[in-house]
Amino acid sequence: MVFNIGNQQGGVVNNVAGDQTVHGGQSGHLTADGQDVRALVGELRAAVDRAQLPPAVAPEVRSELDSLDAEVARPEPDRAAVAGRLTRTTRVLASAGAFVGAGAALIRPISALAGWLGPLGLPALHALGA
Repeated sequence: MVFNIGNQQGGVVNNVAGDQTVHGGQSGHLTADGQDVRALVGELRAAVDRAQLPPAVAPEVRSELDSLDAEVARPEPDRAAVAGRLTRTTRVLASAGAFVGAGAALIRPISALAGWLGPLGLPALHALGA
């Protein structure tokens, strides 16, 4: 059997010869460029602002978001640094119970950023409980 596959783009692409069984579903997030990534950080910041975080954690989260925004604004962001900041932010948000009230508004930009990071984004997804 021969596959002739042209250009493919997507969050998840499966090319199989024969049967494929998927348990638990598949999803993916594709962001095209740095501007999209900066927009995701802005979306996350707006969701955090609306989440009314406890005063004990709000400064820490905002500081991480400032660092995250500065990193993704660079021409070639350090994805490992972005991943670390995103994971720390997600863990603090989870420990503060922010996902209970703000759920999808926080989860969407975090999971999209994790998708942009590829395998480096897995710790942030795990911090979400995904």
